[in-house]
Amino acid sequence: MKIAMIGTGYVGLVSGVCFSDFGHDVVCVDKLPEKVARLERGEVPIYEPGLDAVLARNVEAGRLRFTTDLAEAVDGADAVFIAVGTPTRRGDGHADLTYVMGAAADIARALTGYAVVVTKSTVPVGTNRKVAEVLRVTRPDADFDVASNPEFLREGAAIDDFMKPDRVVVGVESDRAREVMGDIYRPLFLRDFPIVYTDLESAEMIKYAANAFLATKISFINEIAALCERVGADVKSVARGMGLDGRIGNKFLHAGPGYGGSCFPKDTTALARIGQEHGVPQRITETVITVNDATKRRMIDKVLDLCGGSVNGKTIAVLGVTFKPETDDMREAPSLTIIPALVGSGAQVRVVDPHGRREGEALLPRVDWREDPYAAAEGADCLLILTAWNQFRALDLKRLAAAMATPVMADLRNIYDPDAAAAAGFVAYRSVGRPTVPGLTAAPAAAE
Repeated sequence: MKIAMIGTGYVGLVSGVCFSDFGHDVVCVDKLPEKVARLERGEVPIYEPGLDAVLARNVEAGRLRFTTDLAEAVDGADAVFIAVGTPTRRGDGHADLTYVMGAAADIARALTGYAVVVTKSTVPVGTNRKVAEVLRVTRPDADFDVASNPEFLREGAAIDDFMKPDRVVVGVESDRAREVMGDIYRPLFLRDFPIVYTDLESAEMIKYAANAFLATKISFINEIAALCERVGADVKSVARGMGLDGRIGNKFLHAGPGYGGSCFPKDTTALARIGQEHGVPQRITETVITVNDATKRRMIDKVLDLCGGSVNGKTIAVLGVTFKPETDDMREAPSLTIIPALVGSGAQVRVVDPHGRREGEALLPRVDWREDPYAAAEGADCLLILTAWNQFRALDLKRLAAAMATPVMADLRNIYDPDAAAAAGFVAYRSVGRPTVPGLTAAPAAAE
């Protein structure tokens, strides 16, 4: 099959590379010549484990190419995937479909024969019908079908998710389109991975509903964590006890500083707006958004309390700024709320992140970037863990405590044991949803 992938952002690049690994002939399109040039050199513009190797393998095999020429890519394609951005529109919370509709018009002008135009971007219900309308208006003689094929890729595990998915969702309305999509995903079908065929609207809704439900689990356990702190319970034990129930499951029940990333914030906001627009308010989703915002603010208060009520003039060493490990994505990361608040309160902030600096330097001004956790901790008044990178899970706590001016830790990912922190010399330790260990109280109050 010949596939054109319009957009080489996270979704488009991962999808295009993986489709080529299935054996398809894939051409990825981007408007930026410098980005295409980098990709042609094998330079991946995002951090995604394993993506560079799969890309290089398929470029060498001649199955994967990159271009700025959309018409050349679409010419003779069996399927054209739209994988452009749908950012939250300023002012009303709706998904901005400008890029999607622009791509649809460009595709219509470039079509040379029958093709399935597939929306891979996350779009509101009804968007695929609007895409079809744009195609028809732009090229009344065009021979096409539209399909909805939402992605369910976890950043940091995208290759594995694409190659071994929980399910593939395909919204189609003709046998011809279904046959094309079936041929594209045949390598997965032959290995018994579920392929769910449905109508366009259901496929669009599945993506929003799935992400909203996962975000709900995160906000739920973060609210439970706050209650655990008040009543003396341990949220890790609570989450494990809950997760062993097969009806609930243990995934996304990890208390922390709130969710972020490219999907959950955008998709929950869009779903809430869709509900309001259709007169069916999504009260649970709306509350999830509110709880997530409150969780981030609560983390700021936790750090302030740990530092005796004020961080003015103090040095805070921050480990991790990306919204999760194994990605360089900073979009809606809790760090973008927490760190500016600390800087605004007078703190000197040092930051360490294995892959976050490329985006983080522009997003987090007035911070001092360091390459090593121990160097960041030297003379610091507080150690703040925001992202659970593997590099931060087995640090020498004694060495950290000895290097710090005031050995206190705000472990907002619960990766360390409080007793181990105390034994290593930390005089104060706070985590999320776990009882305070006797002797690990707050740091001395700030001088007036």
